[in-house]
Amino acid sequence: VQLQASGGGLVQAGGSLRLSCAVSGGTLFNYALGWFRQAPGKEREFVAAMRWSGARTVYGDSVKGRFTISRDNAKRTVYLQMNSLNPEDTSVYYCTARSSWTVNYYSASEYNYWGQGTQVTVSS
Repeated sequence: VQLQASGGGLVQAGGSLRLSCAVSGGTLFNYALGWFRQAPGKEREFVAAMRWSGARTVYGDSVKGRFTISRDNAKRTVYLQMNSLNPEDTSVYYCTARSSWTVNYYSASEYNYWGQGTQVTVSS
């Protein structure tokens, strides 16, 4: 499985961005797909995750109500729609995957596959 993230950039506070993660390889139906972020000097932080089947979506506390994870089955792409961005959202964002759902979906160590990261910078 390979993951290719894109869509990062520079945005003003209050603005929006949509990240994309194209997934190649694997039979995705039972997969868990997620997004983490990591700012300089900080640990990798859970942002959002979903079962590819669509049965469940979960979010980190800091992004609930502002970010939405979704997927396009035909395009084999998972998205992260980010609204009401603030400077604290500035990070490198990584998409990630594992072959089945886990109750520890918030832990980066649970995931087997990682994309290369895309930088999101929010100016005040």
